[in-house]
Amino acid sequence: MKPIRLVAGFLTVGAWTMASRVFGFARDILLAAKLGDGPVAEAFVVAFALPNMFRRFFAEGAFNMAFVPMFSKKLEGGADAEGFARDAFSGLAAILVVFTVAAQVVMPWLVLAMASGFAGDERLDLATVFGRIAFPYILFISLAALLSGVLNATGRFAVAAAAPVVLNLILVAAMLGAGWIGADIGLALAWAVPIAGIAQLALLWVAARRAGFRLAPRLPRLTPELRRLARIAAPAMLAGGVMQVNLIVGRQVASYFDGAIQYLNLADRLYQLPLGVVAIAIGVVLLPDLSRKLAADDTQGGRDAFNRATEFALLLTVPAALALILVAHPIVSVLFGRGAFDAEAVANTASVTAIYGAGLPAFVLQKVLQPLYFARADTVTPFRFAVVAMVVNAVLAIGLAPLIGFTAAAWATTLAGWAMVGLLWWGSRGMGEAARLDPRMRRRAPRIAAAAALMGAALVALEAALGGALYATTLRYAALAALVAAGIAVYFAAAQILGATSLREIRGAVRRGTG
Repeated sequence: MKPIRLVAGFLTVGAWTMASRVFGFARDILLAAKLGDGPVAEAFVVAFALPNMFRRFFAEGAFNMAFVPMFSKKLEGGADAEGFARDAFSGLAAILVVFTVAAQVVMPWLVLAMASGFAGDERLDLATVFGRIAFPYILFISLAALLSGVLNATGRFAVAAAAPVVLNLILVAAMLGAGWIGADIGLALAWAVPIAGIAQLALLWVAARRAGFRLAPRLPRLTPELRRLARIAAPAMLAGGVMQVNLIVGRQVASYFDGAIQYLNLADRLYQLPLGVVAIAIGVVLLPDLSRKLAADDTQGGRDAFNRATEFALLLTVPAALALILVAHPIVSVLFGRGAFDAEAVANTASVTAIYGAGLPAFVLQKVLQPLYFARADTVTPFRFAVVAMVVNAVLAIGLAPLIGFTAAAWATTLAGWAMVGLLWWGSRGMGEAARLDPRMRRRAPRIAAAAALMGAALVALEAALGGALYATTLRYAALAALVAAGIAVYFAAAQILGATSLREIRGAVRRGTG
């Protein structure tokens, strides 16, 4: 995959991820407006987090990081890639069926493991009911993630990237429908989750079949290749588990402060917009591309892929991070400040958003650096680094909570993220030329920072000029749109003038991605 084609892949995945995040915002805007930061909202957030936590543990975070390089190499070498994928599909399905049944039995304890502050109040019972309904989502979405890996390894990114849009559309429809007929919104949301999982799995199964891969489930069998897959995936699963411990620690801290779980959830949604658009695009496109190049001993191609991914990450996340830090309050106010979500809730969410913004480049750079290890079938080293980051996160979150309250969870996440980046970068030093920055990347990085600084100054000045318009009932949407549009225009104009990017390259990548 040539560098411009690689960027086109990033743009394809990023565009669909952006669409998913936009509908995700619609979902969370409705959730905040109808349920505020009350017990039903917090109970659903925790219940929905349970299958998503284990999904990242089983599927996207660990299993796929081991599966995609093996599958890509089989495609490259002409081996029986379809048979390997079918065995992996059946084995994963069997494990998840057993796991889902077990989770139904221990659901109250799973909820308390996520949010022990729920003990003794109504949130525990609500989250247990919602959790039992929503948890089967893990089965459907994990199998969908495997199908996404198959499609991505063959260079078919669009359908896999579009599938998450289905989830948010169904959740939005559930809330609107429940409100229209006067039904329980919390229960409607819980039932919508597994329904969305079935819809996503069906969409991806059809796409994989059209691509020539018929992955019908069958009785699982432990082949030598699956044993090797398990050996490679086990450390990655442990690493994924470590990262989930970080999320659990944050929710545990937040569960002892009224409304804090919802504040963290909404702030997470805001920084997940650029994180999802950039990091998911990089993770989806870069790993199979690096795997193919390493299998073909193409060191220069691997270096180009790594550097263009790093450049793409910095180009989009540095300005996004600065914007979240500098203008978090008007962004949160316009998006969520309505109905049951009052001014205090807006201020609390904005403070957390700014903290997460400071960690945004770290979260994305992790997605650039980790494929360097996974493409070499090295899942042990990232696991060791993740353990160190977990300790940093736990010490900071628990230690700072008595001093600064629920914001300790956000600070811990951000600082642990930067610690993980430092470790991954340090560990990549012995990987040779493929893991080194090229002259173009070294030249453009400081220019990206300078363009972002100019954008930041423009945002601060324009926010002051707009003043009350950003908070007026009828004007705030237009005012925020003007603020965002001006920031984007200033940034890309500065980037073009300073040589941080080239509009000709972007246009070429877009044509490749849509051609």
